[in-house]
Amino acid sequence: MATLQHEKFLLMPTSSIPSLTTWVETPKHTDFTIYSLPFGVFKSKKLSPRIGMAIGDQVIDLSVLDQEGFFANLFLPEGIFLKDSLNELIELGKQKTKKIRERVQQLLLQENEELRTHSIRGKVLIKSQEVEMLLPVKIGDYTDFYSSMEHATNVGKMFRDPENALLPNWKHLPVGYHGRASSIVVSGTPIRRPKGQFKDANMDKPAFGPSRSMDFELELAFITGKSTQLGDSVSTKDAEDYIFGMVLFNDWSARDIQAWEYVPLGPFLGKNFGSSISPWVLPLEALEPFRVAGPVQDPEVLPYLSCSKDHNFDIQLEVGLQPEGQKESKICASNFKYMYWNMAQQLAHHTVNGCNIQVGDVMASGTISGPTPDSFGSMLELSWRGTKPLVLESGEERSFLQDGDTVVMRGFCEKDGIRVGFGEVRGKLLPAT
Repeated sequence: MATLQHEKFLLMPTSSIPSLTTWVETPKHTDFTIYSLPFGVFKSKKLSPRIGMAIGDQVIDLSVLDQEGFFANLFLPEGIFLKDSLNELIELGKQKTKKIRERVQQLLLQENEELRTHSIRGKVLIKSQEVEMLLPVKIGDYTDFYSSMEHATNVGKMFRDPENALLPNWKHLPVGYHGRASSIVVSGTPIRRPKGQFKDANMDKPAFGPSRSMDFELELAFITGKSTQLGDSVSTKDAEDYIFGMVLFNDWSARDIQAWEYVPLGPFLGKNFGSSISPWVLPLEALEPFRVAGPVQDPEVLPYLSCSKDHNFDIQLEVGLQPEGQKESKICASNFKYMYWNMAQQLAHHTVNGCNIQVGDVMASGTISGPTPDSFGSMLELSWRGTKPLVLESGEERSFLQDGDTVVMRGFCEKDGIRVGFGEVRGKLLPAT
C-alpha cells in the first residue's frame, strides 16, 4: 500500500511535489505521468465504450479494476465506468473522483504489487494505439470567452483603432459568447472548410462561398463538475469547486465570414461549424502545483470579480502546423499564465445574473496569446492578417490555413522534473463540399 505522503499528493494545496515512481514503463517526456492520470472515454474492436485513465502510452480500463474489487472501499455505483461519457462519474463529486485517482496512483506506485503481480494486469492496461478515444463528456452548453489581453489588443489594432485597441468594457468584465455545443468534436475528427457570406472592403456587395481565411485558435477549456439552479450564482471563492478539469481546445475560425457577420451580435457561422477538444480531461487537482499569479488587473475589478487567491496556471502551450505529406512546423509557443481573466472570474461572471450551469458544460478560454510574436495563438495574429506570411519547414508559406493542413495543439506543465500534460488535440482541414 502507498504511504500517507503518497495518498495526500492529489489533494495537496501547496506547490511542493513528492517524488513518485511507477512500475509501468512510460515513454520519456510523456504527458501522462503518474502525476497526471486524466480521465477519458474509449472503445476498441473488442470493448464497448467505457471510462479510462492514461498512463504513458497505455490506457487503464477502470471498469476492470472496479469489477475486480480494487475500488471496493469507495462505494461507487455499479457500472459507473461502463459509460460513454464522464458526466455521471463527474456528478459523483470531487471527493469521489479524487479518491479514484488516489487509488489508481497507489496501484501504479513502484512499491505496490497489488496490480503489478495480479493476473488481470493485462486486461487493465491497454496500448493506446489499440483504442479509439471518444468525446469525453456529453456537452450541454458551450461558452467561449475572450480573455487574453494580448489577443484582444492585437485584434483591436488590426480591425479598429490601434491607439484604442481594447473596447471600453474589456478590462471590466470577461467578454464571452454562447457557441454551438453540437459541433464540438474529439481530437482527430476532420473539420470541413465552411461556406458563408463575406465582404471585403473593395467589394460593393457580399459574396457567398468557401471561407478564404481559415484559422485556428489556441485555447484551453474547463468542464463544469456541478450543476446550479436557475437564479443561483457562483462566487470566485467557490468557482473551482464547480470546475472538474480542463482540456485543450481548438476553436476553428473562418475570419472572413466572421468579420462580415459579427456586428452587432458577434460570431455565428464563422465559428459554429466546428471546435476540437482533446480526449483526456485533466482534473484541476493535477494542476495544483503549477498555480501562479495572473497579470495585475488595472483598473480594479468590481467586488464580485475580485479573487482572494491565484487562479492562473503555468501551462506551456504550442501549436504545430503540418501540410499534407510534409513535416510538422512549430509555429507558436504560448502559456496559459498570460490570461488576464481567470477561470474563477469567468464562471463568476457567467452565473452572476442567475444563469444555471450543468455538469459537462464546456467553457473555453478564448485565444491564448503571449507578449511576443511567436506566442500569438492564431494565424490571424501570426501572419498579422495575412501581411506577414509564415514560412514553414517545408518552405511553403501560410497566411491562413489551406486544405489538407493538420493543426496540432499540445499543452503541459513542468516543474522540478515533474511533468503533467494534456496530450494533444489535432484536426485536419478538409475542402468545402
